[in-house]
Amino acid sequence: MSSTRTTRPTAHSTAAVAVEARGLTVRYGRRSAAALDDCSFRLPAGRISALVGPNGAGKSTLLAAAAGLVRPASGTLTVLGTTPAEARGAIAYLAQNKPLHPQLTIAETLRLGAELNPARWDAARAEAIVDQGALDPGTRVRRLSGGQRTRVALALALGKRPDLLLLDEPMADLDPLARHELLGTLLADAAERGTTVLMSSHIVAELADACDHLLLLGAGRVRLGGGLDDLLLAHTLVTGRGTPADLTPHLVVESSTAGRGLTALIRKDGPVDDRWQTEQPSLEELLLAHLRSPATPALLTPGTTPAPAAVTR
Repeated sequence: MSSTRTTRPTAHSTAAVAVEARGLTVRYGRRSAAALDDCSFRLPAGRISALVGPNGAGKSTLLAAAAGLVRPASGTLTVLGTTPAEARGAIAYLAQNKPLHPQLTIAETLRLGAELNPARWDAARAEAIVDQGALDPGTRVRRLSGGQRTRVALALALGKRPDLLLLDEPMADLDPLARHELLGTLLADAAERGTTVLMSSHIVAELADACDHLLLLGAGRVRLGGGLDDLLLAHTLVTGRGTPADLTPHLVVESSTAGRGLTALIRKDGPVDDRWQTEQPSLEELLLAHLRSPATPALLTPGTTPAPAAVTR
């Protein structure tokens, strides 16, 4: 994992920020609980970011809001330097259900993509992704398997050559070989064009291999945000004889006792005492500890913290 991926601001993102939320709140109905609740973060342009969290954390809502499909109840959301609606031509969004017209053939689906995106459409790119799956262009969408529909939907998304690619569980219905192949295609395309990618997934190994940035949502807010390397370096896995109180002044995210030994994931505040054995946690260990400890204070690295609001006089 590396957080040194080269970033290239796009024409829509001169400030090198792809998505920025300030106090973003989204509700479905006046009396319902907020799907996003005072959510604030910044996603730098050019990053491939994992969007992680338990069911109901607000992941799909955040992606839909960034795509301009959900209206906030309060707060602001800026995408590619403007509003989601104004940036829509530079955004590709792939929802969980992969919405496609079932009566159209694959070839007709790609032609529709070209007609809807005449200034950006890359027919060769879209057709290559379909060809990799050995799909007959004359096959109607309704006859495709779930994995085949995913391939066509990704062909539409990448054929648009977006500056921001929003993916909601994109690989969930693919077999391991197809997942590896399409993920490689996605990463190569993003690296070539400097595309910003925000991708939700429950497959931790997929995220560790593909992403260099993380947004962990919980109860509608970002609880962890930043480059993967930065977040991992901010935490340490310690083992030794003692109690969580002995780890002061570090913040103990999670701890467990086995025999006479204590194992804990801590957020470091200076050097760790020599009596503790230390190692860097894996991404899976980091995520599971924070998911099991929802009361842990949030951590956003400087590049992920929204800029202060301008003062109006």
